Amino acid sequence: MNALLKRVWIGLATTLIVSLAAVALPDHIQVDDDGRVHLGAPAPSPSTAPTPESTSPPLTRDAVDETIRIAVGAAGLDPGQGRPTAAVGANSNMTGWTAVREMTAAQVEMNAICADLERQGWTPNPNGDRPEASRSYKRGGWYLLVSTRGKTLAPSTTSALSDSQTYLTLAGLRLNLSDVPLPEVTVRIG
Repeated sequence: MNALLKRVWIGLATTLIVSLAAVALPDHIQVDDDGRVHLGAPAPSPSTAPTPESTSPPLTRDAVDETIRIAVGAAGLDPGQGRPTAAVGANSNMTGWTAVREMTAAQVEMNAICADLERQGWTPNPNGDRPEASRSYKRGGWYLLVSTRGKTLAPSTTSALSDSQTYLTLAGLRLNLSDVPLPEVTVRIG
């Protein structure tokens, strides 16, 4: 009797988990009429090609570097006063810029940079953003994070920041998540 009760509880728990997952991730979990559960993105049909992440064309690192220079300039800052966060030619999938700024001005400058990124066609990605500390954007396979961070998150323990200073940072990363397929797993319930 204990084995039967255990199987019933496991079945109920599995059904609950799959049902919640199907509601939360409808594109990645399908439940057939016969009780089969398919995990992972459905295989594209031969008649439809996979859709790209966005309609903007892929950007090069040089284009993203120029975007950063323009946005920093639009905030009234000299891009030469900061420093790049990735060496030119070192990694074509990463770039960025950082500068030490007064905390009182950093928020206004971050807002101006973000406004210019949107003017340049970057799409805000509000999931997980904290408007007073960080905002993220995406375009052409690249993600940009604009942030202010204080001494506690400084890149080095030998930081020369005063109590009234913070880092103003733009970090760019090229990601192509469509190249990472989810495995398809089929589970039969019942």
